[in-house]
Amino acid sequence: MRGLRFASVLLALMAGGAGAQPGGGSAQVDYLVVRKAARAIELYSEGRRIGAIGAIQLGDEPAGPKRFQGDERTPEGRYTIDYGNPDSAYHLSLHISYPDARDAAFAASYGRHPGGAIFIHGQPNGHPGRVPGDWTDGCIAVSNAEIEYLWQVVPDGAVIDILP
Repeated sequence: MRGLRFASVLLALMAGGAGAQPGGGSAQVDYLVVRKAARAIELYSEGRRIGAIGAIQLGDEPAGPKRFQGDERTPEGRYTIDYGNPDSAYHLSLHISYPDARDAAFAASYGRHPGGAIFIHGQPNGHPGRVPGDWTDGCIAVSNAEIEYLWQVVPDGAVIDILP
């Protein structure tokens, strides 16, 4: 876990605020499921669903999987959270291991780059409130309070399935 820097926000989220609904305290999340069409992230610990975050925001072109750099789509598939960025331009961010070998091979077969730098992140630094609608270049955006919660409970190496 990434320290206790945001303990007060964590406590607020555990009480049901800001859209997250953890049910088991501050259990470590080892598996996440993103349901793009439902605009939701489900959180699991040791095979048990412990919470969810709704009203997530996606790339400007949310339908379909990410294929190429610049397509503004959010990837679909199985990845891992491989590191956190405390100096994000979007409050905090958790990096998703896109592209994998399959994604890179697909893009290469078209002579294109698959893109990268896909994160779960908060809202733009200095922006009051929440940007409306789908606005990222392929990332998954949540509220700043929600990314603070995820920062606390999602370790590097957690598996993330991103579904249509």
